[in-house]
Amino acid sequence: MRRAKTSFLMTVWIILTVVVTACAGAAADLSPISRTLTPMSVSVRGTMTARAGEANSSDELSTAIAKATSEASIVYATQTAIANLNSASRLATATAIAPVVVELPRYGIDPSQGYVAWLPPPVTIHLEGYQQTGFANDFQSITAGDFVMAADITWHTFNSASGCGFMFHSNGDTNHPSQYMVVITRVASGHLAFLSMVDGKIANFRSFFPGADDKSFNWLNDSTNRLAVVVRGKLIDVYTNGELIGEVDVTQPPPSSITVPAEPQLPAGASDAQVQDYNNQLSQSNSGMDLLTGELSQAQKNFTTSTAVLPEGFLGFVGLSQSGTMDCKFQNGWLFKLVK
Repeated sequence: MRRAKTSFLMTVWIILTVVVTACAGAAADLSPISRTLTPMSVSVRGTMTARAGEANSSDELSTAIAKATSEASIVYATQTAIANLNSASRLATATAIAPVVVELPRYGIDPSQGYVAWLPPPVTIHLEGYQQTGFANDFQSITAGDFVMAADITWHTFNSASGCGFMFHSNGDTNHPSQYMVVITRVASGHLAFLSMVDGKIANFRSFFPGADDKSFNWLNDSTNRLAVVVRGKLIDVYTNGELIGEVDVTQPPPSSITVPAEPQLPAGASDAQVQDYNNQLSQSNSGMDLLTGELSQAQKNFTTSTAVLPEGFLGFVGLSQSGTMDCKFQNGWLFKLVK
């Protein structure tokens, strides 16, 4: 897995923001960006120490800050960071974080409710074959309980039931995982699924068709849609392209059935490749719906109230291939941890 340098720079910028604010004596008048970053300062010491101890870490400045925080105070670490960072790096970090602050209100979140915790680099999950699963996370030790996560997803899939999305609250078991997933697929002109896995089995399921509320959702190959989730306790809100698609209460059992959507529609002025893809999706329509119905049936069988709520856990990007070849490209992603 690749390591993002942005995360390190973000932490340094947080330290600088805290110190400058304290010296100015204006804590009550913090800007939205400062309010977002300040809460993370309390975890700088543990975070940087953990990163410095990871195998194959090439971030020398990160290691230096970890040593400084273990030997003295955050102020000393700040002085060390200032000596090693230039204004261009600080500006680049602030620029990277600013779009998160701007986007959060679209999901009903005030930037002062938490802090930016992860700014992953662009990554592509490539899968081939039958029922393959792939994950991507450049910082594998990151965990979250209540949070907001968003990313632009560009897909190219042969099978309409293949999908791209987020995995979270995972126990990290690759053989028998317990985790949540929110995945978008191309079934029926666009489908969004929430799945709960317990010991490797589907234990809860919700099905949404974004096109009803999100008129900009594009199900065609090589299109890009923005997926976002807001996780607070037992509730998970799911968004595509800034539109609220639905809310999941993980303590509630799966529904009795799936509403069958209208058949896919071919956009006006479609290219020859899009026409061919459209015909392929029509031929897969019934099998795609059969797959969703099968997942719902498994969830109905396996759901229990005792295992419905999964605690804080690992997270990352996920790709699920039903058959053939697929690519899920994730860009402009971020994780914002909510502070209770």
